[in-house]
Amino acid sequence: MKWTLAIAIFAATIVLVIISWFQSGAIERRRISSADTPDEAVRLLLSRVKSHNWDAAYAQLANSSYVDKDNFIHTFSGDDGSLRTYASLENYDVWPLHSNGRLATVRTKLHYSTAVGPLDDVRDIQVEHEGDAWKVLWSTAALPKLAPQVIPVNYLRWDVINRGAADDWGVQNVDSPRVRIVSMNAVQRPDRIVIVGEIVNEDTVPAYVDVNATLLHADGSAITQENSFDKISHILLPKQVSPYRVDFPGYRLTQIKSVRMDAKSMLVPASADPVIEVTGQKLQKDALGKMVLSGDLVNESGAIVNIPHVLASYYDSNGKVIWVSDGYVDQALLPQTPVSFAVDLPDDIASQAHTYHVVVNSFVNQAS
Repeated sequence: MKWTLAIAIFAATIVLVIISWFQSGAIERRRISSADTPDEAVRLLLSRVKSHNWDAAYAQLANSSYVDKDNFIHTFSGDDGSLRTYASLENYDVWPLHSNGRLATVRTKLHYSTAVGPLDDVRDIQVEHEGDAWKVLWSTAALPKLAPQVIPVNYLRWDVINRGAADDWGVQNVDSPRVRIVSMNAVQRPDRIVIVGEIVNEDTVPAYVDVNATLLHADGSAITQENSFDKISHILLPKQVSPYRVDFPGYRLTQIKSVRMDAKSMLVPASADPVIEVTGQKLQKDALGKMVLSGDLVNESGAIVNIPHVLASYYDSNGKVIWVSDGYVDQALLPQTPVSFAVDLPDDIASQAHTYHVVVNSFVNQAS
């Protein structure tokens, strides 16, 4: 009996080792240890990046003498407390675009898992035939070096005093700030109901806000309830407006009679800094043919913004909110340095969008 148990444990261990080997990409790395084609060269590079074998990945570059190794690593692992520092490369898709036998372009879609959900990054990578194999020509774009300068700090700031031990962040023993939902629109999508609209802080103090929505039967009983989660700008300064979006996966408008909306608010300390300017906004198709709203973010403060979160609201010709999309930027915003962003939206919504507006949430790690 004991020998049977020992053999079973040994067999299970072998199976687990084999599964781990497959999942780690060892089969792929073994199969493409010699990059005979441009796409194999990119796969080899990414398999080494995925396993954090940075030395081997760096050796795969045809122009490694011109590429700073730390910058190359930070491309995948992130820096400055950005979202990518909390992410890991889970998988990737690779397909060749064109080749003339000496130089080639390969498109790759990198799939990251992050603390706020999945993140995709589409890149066109140049590959060069060197000797009897293909190697990657890595882009060496460098960040501009800003001259020393003084940035005046003159932004508005609200502090909260006389907080109790149990109210370290939010304050519950005072009246909640006055907030109001100014618009609500129920949109039917193929796989869900989406509630979009705007909320305003009508008070003279900052507010932490959240929006809840409840789908109702004809008799007024609740079907289900959801909240805006991160599809809202939670901290609103006085008179500030934020778009919001609430998703109900698996439901259709024909199943409901009405929607009950509920806005919650709480007094919190806040400031008008950092100021993030949005420039160059435009609707266009991305490299994969998806409609996106793209542009640049410019951090006009003197501090690093670690994780920017973009919220975009779209309006029809009558000024009605017809959609809200959002996306996290995986690169930190350094002072005065533009960083591109893109948030996607359905093609049918894009055809109806007459105007749009972008707001940016900023998450700053005080230790960075």
